[in-house]
Amino acid sequence: MRLHVADHPLITHKITVLRDKNTSSPVFRQLTEELVTLLAYEATRNVRVEPYEIETPVTATTGVRISEPKPLVVPILRAGLGMLDGMVKLLPTAEVGFLGMARNEETFEPVTYAERLPDDLSDRQCFVLDPMLATGGSLGAAIEFLFQRGAQDVTAVCLLGSPEGVKAIEKQVDGRDVTLVLGALDERLNEKGYIVPGLGDAGDRLYGTV
Repeated sequence: MRLHVADHPLITHKITVLRDKNTSSPVFRQLTEELVTLLAYEATRNVRVEPYEIETPVTATTGVRISEPKPLVVPILRAGLGMLDGMVKLLPTAEVGFLGMARNEETFEPVTYAERLPDDLSDRQCFVLDPMLATGGSLGAAIEFLFQRGAQDVTAVCLLGSPEGVKAIEKQVDGRDVTLVLGALDERLNEKGYIVPGLGDAGDRLYGTV
């Protein structure tokens, strides 16, 4: 597994504002979109392309375009939805699937409650969006789900991650083509399985507590 932790002052600044408990939901949503676009630049570094012939106003030349089959972007509901616009801004030709997963607050185990994905993901590059990599349960289950459908490689994009979550994902995906892109790697998990210092529940911060 490849791990990339963003090291850019703009990303650190935006994450600092996200962490602030006084940041309102509208501002939180806007900053999340901006952050994901910045993280997507790194996450798509190895997106597959193919040669493409064009005519400039001066001459013929060969450029590149995104290869077929198109990449698939998969936000994990519900909090991952807040990351979707930022990702497709940078990768507008990608297709979008959805995976609904929630964490059992007693066992911390992931529960899948919905999915809208192609039955066959053979030869597809997949980009999973999940704001918080805490225990790694939900993200790990999502990655496994995609590989079972035939995905070729998976890149996960998270705003924050914990050392425990990174280790859990690394152990689970051993031998598979997985890249993990984080906006920041935090200190630890607390006894409730929340990231410290973290930013609280990303879904609640994005959409409220309903």
